[in-house]
Amino acid sequence: MRNLLLAFLFFVMSVNLMAQNDTTAKQLQDVTVLSNKFPTLSKNIVQRVDVLTDKNLINQQANTADILTQSGQVFVQKSQLGGGSPVIRGFEASRVLLMVDGVRLNNAIFRAGHLQNIITIDNMILDRVEINYGPSSTLYGTDALGGVVNMFTRNPKLNEDASWKTNANLIQRFASGQNENRTHLDMNIANNKWAYLTSFTNSSFGNMRQGGNRTSAYPDFGKRFFYVERVNGLDVAQVNDNPNIQRETGYHQTDLIQKVLYKPSENVEHLLNVQVSNSSNINRYDRLTESSNGLPTYAEWYYGPQKRNLISYKYAVKKLQGYFQEAFVIVNYQNLEESRISRKFKSNNKDFRIEKVNVAGVNADLLHTDAKGDLHIGVESYLDFVNSTAHRLNISTNALSAITTRYSDGPTNMGYHALYVQQTKFLNPHWVLNGGLRFNVVTMNAQFKDTALMHFPFTEAKQTYGALTGNLGLAYNGANGYRVSFGISSGFRAPNIDDLTKVFDTKTGYVVVPNTDLKPEYTYNGELNVSQITKAYTWGASVFYTVFKNAAVVDKYTFNGHSKILYQGVMSDVYAPQNKASAVVYGFNVNGKLELMYNTSLSATYTFTKGTYKDGINTMPLDHIPPTYGRIGLKHGTAKLNAELFTMFNGWKHKSDYNLNGEDNEQYATNDGMPSWMTLNFASNYNPSKKLSVGFQVENIMEKNYRYFASGISAVGRNFIVSCKIAL
Repeated sequence: MRNLLLAFLFFVMSVNLMAQNDTTAKQLQDVTVLSNKFPTLSKNIVQRVDVLTDKNLINQQANTADILTQSGQVFVQKSQLGGGSPVIRGFEASRVLLMVDGVRLNNAIFRAGHLQNIITIDNMILDRVEINYGPSSTLYGTDALGGVVNMFTRNPKLNEDASWKTNANLIQRFASGQNENRTHLDMNIANNKWAYLTSFTNSSFGNMRQGGNRTSAYPDFGKRFFYVERVNGLDVAQVNDNPNIQRETGYHQTDLIQKVLYKPSENVEHLLNVQVSNSSNINRYDRLTESSNGLPTYAEWYYGPQKRNLISYKYAVKKLQGYFQEAFVIVNYQNLEESRISRKFKSNNKDFRIEKVNVAGVNADLLHTDAKGDLHIGVESYLDFVNSTAHRLNISTNALSAITTRYSDGPTNMGYHALYVQQTKFLNPHWVLNGGLRFNVVTMNAQFKDTALMHFPFTEAKQTYGALTGNLGLAYNGANGYRVSFGISSGFRAPNIDDLTKVFDTKTGYVVVPNTDLKPEYTYNGELNVSQITKAYTWGASVFYTVFKNAAVVDKYTFNGHSKILYQGVMSDVYAPQNKASAVVYGFNVNGKLELMYNTSLSATYTFTKGTYKDGINTMPLDHIPPTYGRIGLKHGTAKLNAELFTMFNGWKHKSDYNLNGEDNEQYATNDGMPSWMTLNFASNYNPSKKLSVGFQVENIMEKNYRYFASGISAVGRNFIVSCKIAL
């Protein structure tokens, strides 16, 4: 309640869509967004979209997940320092679509639990982030149940004349809370037809220190009392001298982007985009804190190097002759690798599970525009090929043996194909109509080559689904900055390889097995957005209600007629994803901005989400539903100095609101659930010249100890951050 009162103290309502740098009502109403694939004025979009363009917010974070957290608009879960799983309107992981430069990041093994794939996008070269709220399957297809996070990296910039010009930027960032050291260099070389952009970032993170200021009710919450070391060939549980140091959380990551732009004429562009991201091993911190009978459960549990390789080519043309005036085609290929390595305490058996995914995709979009509106037609096709292998290494004898793979071990692939149409119609100077339809076909073919270890009652899983999704809405752009929009939309998510063929243990004594009868999930959403934007203030509200049909939730199951099976040497309860009867998710967001004086403003945002599902008999909490959360900030900004004092907060998530069979991770909370919290923070950026920029930040000034809901790692304590950018 305290957090709610604070949020409403300054604002009664919120703005639906607000850009970072615009200052007048007309500018704010005319923000251009890219989430509709072609540049579109925000006032002509019914769906709520947040646009993040503030370079201090985007480039001065530890990773891309932290951009969303620090904006106050999106909740993010973390299981380890090298991670971040966005939650949009109660949907997470494979139910939220991640896009970068027009290419899907989601693939056939995106899980429904918690993901860290977003950190493979280098935030130091990001140009903007757009967040689409609500089902977005008309333009984006499967997985966009809760929304879309659209990330756009910086493009090469052409020179005005035929001479060659070189620009470069060097950024160095240090942070005390996680011993962070990041170095970034980007270079743009261009004339008036060709431009080359090279970006390189090297990131190093050490052990993260959590806040030491705890409440009396939970004096030991989050403390890291032990860690495991290998001494003379034996596992030893060592005492952690400083329990606030979350040992074994550090990692390294390297990101490289190379773009080549060729513009032979004013209306034609060719863009080649190559992206490479590679991390070190990343410890699964939450698993390393588990214990049983006073001893650590695991000696080792880490993700192997997370590799993402992307190459895409985009051809874009404007002012075409004929019915369509604009068009673009994106052809792309991705090579991805991830792995999981674990070893129980005092065991010599070290298990390796390695997944490789190759993705080939193409999409083509056409746009017709006239005085009455526009018509957007597109086609899309993606093919995913999955290779899953596993083995056990005896670290004492070096003997290798077979273990169950995480996914089907035979030839496994998925196909996503679609045709879609989206229309914007100007009914009169104030009213805009949006509508669209998409027809989707999803195929899946998974072969189980070796079923001897798990005794599967099947040797293959094949599915083909067709789905029709759509959206319809009206927007009213009135006088004095008033705006009202109402829309309905639908989304769907086809079961992927992770849903249909996975075998894994979320926690000890709990194993999830395949359910080949799983069917697609559907969402049906209605939302109302109201706002007013003036030079002095903005306010608005967004309210939504989503019906979730065929919701796949993990629940008790039987495997070959048994409710318990022996998995990795532990007798475990059997669970599987199942289509429960129905679920509902609803909530609202309020945020706004008040200009107090010249170049000084007060802003706030507050989000409430609630979700329940029915299994035909009982009504239970839906998992992935965050507690209330928000942000309040006082900011002063000029050409040379930007400074902001802000607070971030989360409400309580009581145990009664947890889904104990899902992904809410109650084992990493207190006995009562996840306590509410509030932090005080300061961020500044000083530009003494055009070639030099210096940043200074202090996170968690009051040294508060806290965790985000469903997270297995505590947030950073008092964290001093210094950064320097030099234009070369």
